[in-house]
Amino acid sequence: MSRVIFHIDVNSAYLSWTAIDLLKKGESVDLRTIPSIVGGDSEKRHGIVLAKSTPAKKYGIQTGEPIAMALRKCPSLVCVPPDFHLYSENSKKMFAILADYSDRIEPFSVDEGFLDYTGMERLLGPPLETAEQIRQRIKNELGFTVNIGVSSNKILAKMAGELEKPDKLITLFPDEIQEKLWPLPVEELFMIGRRTAPRLHQMGIHTVGELAQFPLPFLEKEFKSFGKMMHAYANGIDDSPVIPHEQAAEAKSIGNSTTTPYDVTDRETAYKILLALSETVAMRLRGHKLSAMEIAVTFKSADFKVYSHQKQLLNAIDCTNAVYETAKEVFDEAWKKEPLRLIGIRAGKLCDEDCVQLSILGEDWSKQKKADAAMDLLRIKYGKDTIRRSTFAAEEKAYAGKLKINQDVLK
Repeated sequence: MSRVIFHIDVNSAYLSWTAIDLLKKGESVDLRTIPSIVGGDSEKRHGIVLAKSTPAKKYGIQTGEPIAMALRKCPSLVCVPPDFHLYSENSKKMFAILADYSDRIEPFSVDEGFLDYTGMERLLGPPLETAEQIRQRIKNELGFTVNIGVSSNKILAKMAGELEKPDKLITLFPDEIQEKLWPLPVEELFMIGRRTAPRLHQMGIHTVGELAQFPLPFLEKEFKSFGKMMHAYANGIDDSPVIPHEQAAEAKSIGNSTTTPYDVTDRETAYKILLALSETVAMRLRGHKLSAMEIAVTFKSADFKVYSHQKQLLNAIDCTNAVYETAKEVFDEAWKKEPLRLIGIRAGKLCDEDCVQLSILGEDWSKQKKADAAMDLLRIKYGKDTIRRSTFAAEEKAYAGKLKINQDVLK
């Protein structure tokens, strides 16, 4: 059976939700109709633009830029603070509506998600009619608008929803790729950011179609596994399933993430955070006598978009340096150079520590594992701060003291 996937994305979510809330409280002006922004916490986030209205876009205001810069572009700009409890409540209401149409719903962020409609036609009707019903229900019952992309897989459904905004229902099936997807600038393809696009331009790749038809071996040589993923996405190839939140939570993994009190904008700082996270993840792996066959890195950007990238390993690892080196590689492949407010590492596909195999082709971590064992023993006996790497010693106050660690439980 051919799959049918919906991608639902709220239009200017934070600003829309704030505008609706203010109108309910008696505000006479709809923020969505004037140059306005939702600004970050000025004390902790340095006044970042989190969301902007359509009129604000005409002034060149960008999500993630300082509020001071936005005000220089438009002195009459209306700024309102964020209300994350409000956003969470609106998100829950939207996903509750989606649950009326399928039990296979995967939240992608607070304001967007995927719905697997495959096989539901017999119960609820043709896909496009149902998608239109969802769009109208959200508008009429909740007061905000969404874009809905419809296709046969997640990447095409997501790209469909980006083709035209706001308040649109758009299809992008495989037979529409050449007409709708391939003419787009290559930087508009999902996962291709400001760092990757210039490198593609240097290779003579300026459109999604040119990327789709570019020889795959050359892309893999330049970008490694990320090149293969970009090539697949450009050709509309994506076999990933829609994974309900409940199922995702049941997957065995050990994770560690940190929310930073400032935007991370440089690789050196990100590497320090990755090293701190790797130490915790690897120590917990060893504590549970487990090893990992997959390392994933999760990002949350300054505008609260969440994405992740992972690498499958030939041999299972539990060594701190092995986790760190893999995490750096994944980070370099996936980071779009945008400011980050959260970085996380997840060790997945866990197996018993006895599954670790030595390979003449792989790195020999035997000496490092002995050092790890000694450090684990000292930290368990005398406390986690008993011994630390010299990397953190000079900058303990700047980094270690500021990181708010959010450790996932072993599930």
